[in-house]
Amino acid sequence: MGINYELYKVFFHVAHCLSFSQAANQLYLSQSAISQSIRLLEEKLNCQLFVRTTKQVKLTREGEVLFAHIEQAYNFIQSGERSLKEMHSLQKGELNLGASDTICEYFLLSYLQKFKKLYPAIKIKITNRTSPKCIELLEKGFLDLAVINLLEEKKYDHLSVQKLQKIHDVFVAGSSFAQLKEQKISWEQLLSYPLLLLEKNSTTRKFLDAFLEQKGFLLKPEIELGSVNLLIKLTVAGLGIAFLSWEHIEEYLSQNKLFLLSLPEQIPSRSIALVTNNKLSLPLAAQKFVNLLKEGIVEKP
Repeated sequence: MGINYELYKVFFHVAHCLSFSQAANQLYLSQSAISQSIRLLEEKLNCQLFVRTTKQVKLTREGEVLFAHIEQAYNFIQSGERSLKEMHSLQKGELNLGASDTICEYFLLSYLQKFKKLYPAIKIKITNRTSPKCIELLEKGFLDLAVINLLEEKKYDHLSVQKLQKIHDVFVAGSSFAQLKEQKISWEQLLSYPLLLLEKNSTTRKFLDAFLEQKGFLLKPEIELGSVNLLIKLTVAGLGIAFLSWEHIEEYLSQNKLFLLSLPEQIPSRSIALVTNNKLSLPLAAQKFVNLLKEGIVEKP
């Protein structure tokens, strides 16, 4: 069809901000030039891409389909340009990393500190999202890499996955449930107590739901949260029994603020994993961070 790349560039900016004036400011063009470019693109594609009113701009169904492809392509091009700029130097550049708050705090913090000391000129951009959302952003080219809670049964098509560290999930309680300390309790008994769990959209919660569904149990938590730190604090305060990773609560266990519940069987371990997009070449800054992660791989028993 031979459509000029600049037309798609204009389309991307208008679709991204849903504003002709904002797109004009971003591209340093007049608003009339933006309108002409969109009109020309619509003529070449023989379809309407936007619904324009005096108050708002919306994508049509055809516009949404095109944007899904253009957004990914645009991000891939930008990633390629960054790779070329950074190819021979780490005096400038950017690391785009996706990870949950919990992974950043409990796993990545030391690596980020070391990376910043080694490459102080590199800008670190961290996108805090759940692991499934990080994968979505990685596939679209918004991230250089993601560090996620891995779901073993999920297929990560077009992605490279490297396990970094095992995590061990446990049910824990505080002193308010001291009567359970020496008991071995059944799954039925466990579910009769108030449960404090992460939200359903988290990988940890999906893992737990699937594990107990296989045994015929449906979870009905007392409280659902998006923060592991708050979950720990509420458990210490005695509001219920929580499902947490042992690696996140070692300090609380050693101080006897929390204790492990004895259950019918051990919950299978999971992994924290590094994920990259096979369709993208890693910028130099991202390659250096990946090397740091791989050098520090620790497999806990």
